[in-house]
Amino acid sequence: MMTAMRKFPTSAKLMATAGAAAAFFAGASAHAAQPQPWEMSFQPPATDMMRQIEWFGNYTMWFVVPITVLVLALLAWCIFRFRASANPVPSRTSHNTLIEVIWTVGPVVILLFIAIPSFQLLTAQYTPPEEAKLTVKATGNQWNWDYEYQTENTLSFNSAILQDADRAAIGKEDRKVYPRLLAVDNELVVPVNTMTRVLVTATDVIHSFAMPAFGIKMDAVPGRTNETWFKAEKEGLYYGQCSQLCGKDHAFMPIAIRVVSDAQYKTWLAAAKTDLPGANKALMAEVDGTNKVAAAGN
Repeated sequence: MMTAMRKFPTSAKLMATAGAAAAFFAGASAHAAQPQPWEMSFQPPATDMMRQIEWFGNYTMWFVVPITVLVLALLAWCIFRFRASANPVPSRTSHNTLIEVIWTVGPVVILLFIAIPSFQLLTAQYTPPEEAKLTVKATGNQWNWDYEYQTENTLSFNSAILQDADRAAIGKEDRKVYPRLLAVDNELVVPVNTMTRVLVTATDVIHSFAMPAFGIKMDAVPGRTNETWFKAEKEGLYYGQCSQLCGKDHAFMPIAIRVVSDAQYKTWLAAAKTDLPGANKALMAEVDGTNKVAAAGN
């Protein structure tokens, strides 16, 4: 067990490398993390916390798969061996001490192997490693999000699902980068490698602020403010959705977070306070230009 714990950081780093490679070769939308058709694994992790979650998911599979196979084999053996035609006179054995000890001690040991890293992960999720440098309040509505930057001069705006009729006007016609049902009109913009605190609440019913690539999911409850955090390590455009059934348009309540460089963020923030649409267009143009240069270099 201790050996597995010591290997935790190494395994997480290996998973991070694999995730980064997968994101790079994802095609035209390499700078965006989003669900893919027939996807059976997590999105490439963009935070250390998500790498730990991914590691824990893979770790538990080493217990889940053998147990499932063993139970299936035992069921098949019992059905075949003790069927009425092959065993017309059933045994009257009431108990077996050895088997009872094994099926009691075995699960306890397995649960210990799972519980220790599970508690470590749970503690890490609620213990930010450093003080937040940026605080954003996310308020869930039926069915969109209000964002408020807790900066010197407060910036507030609404983020709703992108309508097809509005794509051309705001320059989001590329459906690979801005996919249907996930793209929004105004993304939440944050700087890379910056500890970001998100205060989550709601105005009407319970919603949930979830971003798979960041490994965060926090309920938005009316009259209550919950807190989550993330530190995105890679620039890009990341998509999530409300993960709490909240009404008829629950499926049309996406979350989009654009992670940019610190300089790009400061420029965008200064411009957004007076002209949000213009600031978004300028940021998109700069990001798209950078991506094209990077693609050409590869």
